[in-house]
Amino acid sequence: MREKELEERQMEMARIVTALNTQQEKLQNIFQRQKENSLMQETLAAAENLDIFQLEEHRTFGIKLIGDAKNQERIIANTKTILERKQLEVKEAYQKVETLKKLKEKQEKEFYKEFLHAEMKEIDDITSARFKIG
Repeated sequence: MREKELEERQMEMARIVTALNTQQEKLQNIFQRQKENSLMQETLAAAENLDIFQLEEHRTFGIKLIGDAKNQERIIANTKTILERKQLEVKEAYQKVETLKKLKEKQEKEFYKEFLHAEMKEIDDITSARFKIG
């Protein structure tokens, strides 16, 4: 039961890691588009026929990309916080599983110890009974 809980927590954490990776890729794509937009602005500014409207469109798009990047960074920060919490949950679930395993091993050892003790007592009783008879 505890092992199933651990497995579920690990699956949740894996989904969060996947989401985080996707979010980071999205941020890298935004940065790439910012570079491309800046290069296009520089190209338009250096052209012989200066098109103010196109420059303005690229400037506006650049501002939008900056906002998108900041939003994506906030999303990534939130996801990292959630991931840290999930890591703690996984760690706690793992510790519970390990504690139960150790407890089970200890109980098993105690059982065998008692079993061997009872067996030795029975052998002693049988031996004592033989000497009394004989």
